Amino acid sequence: FYSMFGFQRTGDHFWAAMDQMARGFLLGATAGRTTLNGEGLQHQDGHSQLLASTNPGVVSYDPAFSYELAHIVRDGLERMYGKNPEDIYYYLTLYNEPYQQPAEPDGVNVEGILKGMHRVATAPEVPDTANPEPVRLLASGVGVQWALKSQRLLAENHQVTAEVWSVTSWNELRRDGLTADRHNLLNPDAAPQVAYVSEALGDSDAPVIAVSDFMRAVQDQIQPWVKAPWTSLGTDGWGMSDTREALRRYFLVDAESITVAALGELAKLGTIPQDRVAEAVANYSLKLTGGDDTTKREPYN
Repeated sequence: FYSMFGFQRTGDHFWAAMDQMARGFLLGATAGRTTLNGEGLQHQDGHSQLLASTNPGVVSYDPAFSYELAHIVRDGLERMYGKNPEDIYYYLTLYNEPYQQPAEPDGVNVEGILKGMHRVATAPEVPDTANPEPVRLLASGVGVQWALKSQRLLAENHQVTAEVWSVTSWNELRRDGLTADRHNLLNPDAAPQVAYVSEALGDSDAPVIAVSDFMRAVQDQIQPWVKAPWTSLGTDGWGMSDTREALRRYFLVDAESITVAALGELAKLGTIPQDRVAEAVANYSLKLTGGDDTTKREPYN
């Protein structure tokens, strides 16, 4: 079934659906706080994924590409209607923004797509790079496009290498981490379970920048299982009616903001000089067009 507003206005009905053991796919077509910007703040949804995380009967995904969606739907059909059906239903955020869909890469990590994250772009070769390990850019939904652009900006303008991960489900990663923690608490003598996000990112100290078109609390769900320095960028606050580009700069989630966040983390580690961060803020004009206080409600334009 289809919902224009996702969990933003209809959450109680979705709890009833859980109680009734409903199955099926709920498609959130106006997901994200910056993708449907012309109809006022009431349609800018930056929290449906967070609300979905509170419902035990919902398996929610925030895919970026059609090939990810295909694997998710196929797995969902198997889980809900296969040999051992589960009483769950799916919430899939599809957004309201057209962008080119790539072909499925050879050897794509299907397990990663279903568990919640997989790498979509390895770090490029950058001459005279200062960072020994690539920064990890974690993004979901339309945010993957911003992360891919940031990867190019970091390489071309700052000699910094970065890899890009598509986080298909922050919520499923969190549930996996909670399951591992529960097992380890109750079985102190057994081999500890490792959360999938910890396994995927490994023991690297390279900074992680996590971004989505939702409020930061969505990404911050997985921080306990990330060992590296962590920065999240999200669409907290009221927002305003404007273009997608202006809104993304206002919330500081666009490619330039991701780039500055990555540089800031490298400066904290001593990998690059601090003045390079301030220079990037000025060059990208973040202070001129970004909102310093996103909790302030702006009037309609």
